[in-house]
Amino acid sequence: MTTNQIWTHPFSSEQLALVSTLAGSRSPIGFEESMASIVQNQLASFQPDSWALRRFVGSPGMVLDTNPGATDALTVMPIGHMDQIRMQARSVDEDGKIWINCDSFLPAAIIGDEVLIYSQHPDNPGTWRMLVGGTVQAFGAIHFSTPGQRDGSEGVKKETLYIELGLHGKDRKKQVEDLGVRPGDPVIFNREVRRGFAPDTFWGAYLDNTLGCFAVIELARLLAENPLENIRVLFTWATHEEIGLFGSRIAAGVLRPDVVLGVDVNHDYEYAPGIGDRRMQRLAMGDGATLTGGTVTSPQLNALIERVAREQNIPLQTDFSGRIVGTDAMAPFLASIDAATTSLGFPIRNMHTSSELGHDQDVLGAIHLMYHMLHSMDNMNGGSGMVRDDFRKGHIGLGNAEVVDSIGSGT
Repeated sequence: MTTNQIWTHPFSSEQLALVSTLAGSRSPIGFEESMASIVQNQLASFQPDSWALRRFVGSPGMVLDTNPGATDALTVMPIGHMDQIRMQARSVDEDGKIWINCDSFLPAAIIGDEVLIYSQHPDNPGTWRMLVGGTVQAFGAIHFSTPGQRDGSEGVKKETLYIELGLHGKDRKKQVEDLGVRPGDPVIFNREVRRGFAPDTFWGAYLDNTLGCFAVIELARLLAENPLENIRVLFTWATHEEIGLFGSRIAAGVLRPDVVLGVDVNHDYEYAPGIGDRRMQRLAMGDGATLTGGTVTSPQLNALIERVAREQNIPLQTDFSGRIVGTDAMAPFLASIDAATTSLGFPIRNMHTSSELGHDQDVLGAIHLMYHMLHSMDNMNGGSGMVRDDFRKGHIGLGNAEVVDSIGSGT
């Protein structure tokens, strides 16, 4: 293949703008409708009339179906999750501090970050307001910290985190309560995505899992331009992933796909500081998409993806998980449906911070790998397409594995 393949180039200006818009959608867990609206507007600009959009009752999750009613067709469900991890208000102090939990953030990683607080209008339930200008604090100043905190031998306790709004004067607790702030209100970073210092990189808050949602949108766009003949695709944007993979299991349980692709960020283990003694596999940002094996993922599906990656010369790194995959690839097992599944991702740095860092070509490679994989499946069996029995009869067994007992044998 030539080097002018699209996944060897950086994002277009439109693609980077879409990543930035999705990341800035302000869609904390349970409030994903903001991102869903952006996704839906994107889909409306290119989806064929024959495709159908499905929304859910209990969450803002949605599915775009390329062939509604084609129950006999092999059905593939690529899933990105829309929910962004958040902090939450816990209680309000008499002096106006808003104590928060840090959910999936390290306490020390968020101190000093500017945040947005979302609260209901106190006189109009269901109407929400965004409080701008707060920052996360824990000490107030280094002068009030302990000696251990100063020299790094003690960490930051999650119970010490609060939001500083700069309130002053009398009745500061009432000032906060009059703004409608209540326990459980979501708090998110106020940080946009921008270009990185190094070529073809970008950074900001909520690349997890803005990038998975972006990848599924771009996959749908490609297939709208070059549609499949035989394979039915259920492009899925799920909710509630960060607190238990809940949205994807609903989508899978309701629509019962045959193949699931969890599309999510992964880690740059090579660069991650302080984990050398863990002997992690070498995954590196900029070296391509990642494919997970060793757990509930299907060896047969993974082999298909690897073959396509080689045929198309798309860089692919292999990851493993000993037990549970922490992505929506778990959806069919959690929903108790029969489907082949795997997790496809892109390694980023600084996950679950306000400065996550990613690489254009890792994401583009994953998108085009899924695109070529689906077309490969569509062309199997003499052009009639892959069917469920291909998976039922194609399970990989190790009983007849070739014996290799010395270097050079088995080649």
